[in-house]
Amino acid sequence: MKGMTQPQLHWIQEGQGPVVVLSHALGCDTSMWDGVAAALKGRYTVLRHDHRGHGKSEAVPGPYTIDLLADDVAGLIKTHCTGPVHFVGLSMGGMTAQALAARHPQLLKSITVANAAMYYDDAARAMWAARVKTVLEQGVAAIADGAMQRWFTPEFRADETGGGKQRVAALRLQLEKTDAAAYAASCEAVANIDFRASNAGIQCPALVIAGTRDEATPVAMSEAICKSIPGAQLRTLPAAHLSAVEQPAAFADLLVNFFEGMR
Repeated sequence: MKGMTQPQLHWIQEGQGPVVVLSHALGCDTSMWDGVAAALKGRYTVLRHDHRGHGKSEAVPGPYTIDLLADDVAGLIKTHCTGPVHFVGLSMGGMTAQALAARHPQLLKSITVANAAMYYDDAARAMWAARVKTVLEQGVAAIADGAMQRWFTPEFRADETGGGKQRVAALRLQLEKTDAAAYAASCEAVANIDFRASNAGIQCPALVIAGTRDEATPVAMSEAICKSIPGAQLRTLPAAHLSAVEQPAAFADLLVNFFEGMR
């Protein structure tokens, strides 16, 4: 666990109050959470991190697994937080949340699993394998167009007055800067998830957030996660895959209502 396998993770902490850890999607970094962090930091301590091989975190050689990502984050929480935290993950971060709840339950007050999956069948794994091949042969930029189409609704991508178009451009740039080998290793980690059994043992409160226009992880995937975790609640947002970017205020409201309801 220590040494070579425990990479140096980049993190940012803002605000004060109960700790909320925000865990980003594949090919993103802490900036994915800018809008949500801004909405939460008035009443919460918001800790954001870059996954291994993403943003400013160390790109250690693969293979990667979601269990490894969960252990990375567990190390961060143990080092920088004094008690259990609210852990919020989107897409790959939401998969990390499910693994973290199974592996390190003592670190958690709650988990939020947004725009995620708990298992991929053979057809989906074949799609991931094709993406890995493309990235290793042609670089991450080769899959950027497809990623933007999955991540955001057409309206958000075209929105110049509200800043959507600019957000999309910035996140695309971040994706294209991601280390290709680390991105490919992360794709393989995502492709191989299976929380169908372990989710039944999750004890902490759980919120599941789905995007009604998310084609990457459709609402049915969130419904399956919700059914698999005892007592989990499902909420939806009118957004595509990166719901926290497209609807940051509404996303933050869902979190606050969930956290406040636990008191």
